[in-house]
Amino acid sequence: MTTCIIAEKPSVARDIARIVGATGKQDGYLEGNGYLVTWAMGHLITLAMPEAYGFASYKAKDLPIRPNSFQLIVRQIRKDKEYISDPTALKQLNVIDSCFDRAERIIVATDAGREGELIFRWIHQYLNCQKPFDRLWISSLTDKAIREGLAHLKPGSNYDNLYHSAKARAEADWLVGINASRALSIAKRGGYSLGRVQTPTLAMVCRRYIENRDFSSVPYWKLSALMKKEGMSMKAVCETAFDNATNAQSSFVTLKGIGLLTVESVARRVMHTAPPLLYDLTTLQKEANRKHGFSADKTLSIAQNLYEKKITTYPRTGSRYISEDVFEEIPDLLHKIGETLPTPLNRHSVDNSKVTDHHAIIPTGETPSGLLADEATMYNMVVTRFVEAFSPDSEEERMQVELSDGTNTFTWKACHPISLGWKAVQNETKEGKSEDEEQNLAMLPDLKEGEELPLLSSEITEHKTKPKPLYTEATLLSAMENAGKEVEEADKRRAMAECGIGTPATRANIIETLILREYIHREKKSIVPTDKGLSVYEIVKDKKIANAEMTGAWELTLAAIEAGQVQEDQFTQGINTYVGSICEELLALAGEQKSYPTYRCPQCGKESVGIYAKIAKCRNEGCDFHVFREVCGTFLSEDNIRDLITTKRTPILKGLTSKAGKKFNARLVLREDGTTTFEFEQKKKKRGS
Repeated sequence: MTTCIIAEKPSVARDIARIVGATGKQDGYLEGNGYLVTWAMGHLITLAMPEAYGFASYKAKDLPIRPNSFQLIVRQIRKDKEYISDPTALKQLNVIDSCFDRAERIIVATDAGREGELIFRWIHQYLNCQKPFDRLWISSLTDKAIREGLAHLKPGSNYDNLYHSAKARAEADWLVGINASRALSIAKRGGYSLGRVQTPTLAMVCRRYIENRDFSSVPYWKLSALMKKEGMSMKAVCETAFDNATNAQSSFVTLKGIGLLTVESVARRVMHTAPPLLYDLTTLQKEANRKHGFSADKTLSIAQNLYEKKITTYPRTGSRYISEDVFEEIPDLLHKIGETLPTPLNRHSVDNSKVTDHHAIIPTGETPSGLLADEATMYNMVVTRFVEAFSPDSEEERMQVELSDGTNTFTWKACHPISLGWKAVQNETKEGKSEDEEQNLAMLPDLKEGEELPLLSSEITEHKTKPKPLYTEATLLSAMENAGKEVEEADKRRAMAECGIGTPATRANIIETLILREYIHREKKSIVPTDKGLSVYEIVKDKKIANAEMTGAWELTLAAIEAGQVQEDQFTQGINTYVGSICEELLALAGEQKSYPTYRCPQCGKESVGIYAKIAKCRNEGCDFHVFREVCGTFLSEDNIRDLITTKRTPILKGLTSKAGKKFNARLVLREDGTTTFEFEQKKKKRGS
């Protein structure tokens, strides 16, 4: 009997082929020992665009476009001004088709997740293959895992719900993206791109940016007192934040006059702090961004490399836990990575009920070799978190003291580590004062209520209220997890994460897509909107398409489809209704057209130059004057266009990008023939000494 195994990538196919004995190299597959092992190379099949259904033109009367049955087509690439089937994809599809025809049995070995399932199912459907298939479902690519997986194959039908969820998500993204983009483009007479998940994400970035930009800082003053007890310095901070300097000075004089603080209450308690949970993809992305400046997309790419190099488990997981059967293997894994921990091992990250398709990201125990610097960095992150997770709880004694000068209350906090536990892995506890004003001390002083402590010194410090910081990639991922809600309590945050926008596997791609569309960009560590992104946000900010909570609710329904709790049809009906309402909302914007001023054309002299979403051009028939609004990666504002047309030059444009990828600053200058050129800043000469 001939068996065809289809993997997602050639590298994975080669590993599987070696284990099953398919050593004969052919064009697009490997053969031997009764096996044909081929691969998909990602999404070879995709959903057809509106043109396939007869909707080439943008017409309001055609919206919403809802295909009765979605058509599948071969992956497209752009050639000249048209899209054609990717020749590489066509060639590999023919190979897969031939392998399917020759085989009596098919084993699906694409990545064990939503996208991997969809990749195979669409190929199977497009090729009209009627043969049943079994599923290889593994969390790592070690030889042991592959052999065990092949020995315990699952019927393909076991993953029908996963496919229905993946298919529903893909079709929903098509319906919302196509219809919303066309509706807004028709209403605003420009080229706009909106998406089911991308637009709510853009709205979050823009909202935070505007809040930060428009924030009015207010000064306030804080009063602190320095004392000493048993040779230890104690800095207590007044609980009152004074809104004017006069009141602060008055309290300062009162405190100085009394010269001491009286202990009002002393609270001491021993606390156990559990280690952090193991990494899921989102947590790994957040920490890699915070600690090493890696983008979410880069982290996913490196994590995938580590998985394919067999040294860590499957990265596209949303779980931070392992199951009981995996926990049994942890002592052996610790031994393989050269770690010995006290027994019994900490079970904080062990919970069967919180492991779905894949458990948390952990090392496989295979010896790493030939790692690039960034790969080594991330592998060490995974190993360090793995060791922390199974180490004992830390134990510390915390102390909070309330003191008074008779008018104001002061607070002093301190912590004394008893047992470092998991914190010893990275030596996290250091003496000194942390950001929350808690002092870490080798020992705690003995204080009693009513005790008076002489004042060594006191001071007033001036502060200013701060806006919420701009999003970094790490904090944006958190916001996407929580559907844009600010949630402080850990239990509520976990509940919200179930209905966040996007999934751990897609959030990096959403951010990268917004950057590619030039709606947002990275500015040092911050994520900020471009002028183009802000202009889209201003149009859609109060519309359903920008509602993160609504998008989060859809994600919750998709998860329910995957769990077999909701039918795909139920979700599709809701999306169809939603698509109708967003088209209605966006098309209604046509009556709210912004009245752009017209300017005298520098070529024909008529008052006929209008400014549009992507271009400023003369409306006079026969005049071809135009200026594209995007120049060297920078979007020209309306003021820039006005200055260029009326004064022949813009102000200095900063952050322009050359073809070589270098940044530069320059003015855009209008030539006599209507074309543009750059005028560079004249560097000031330094005066001689």
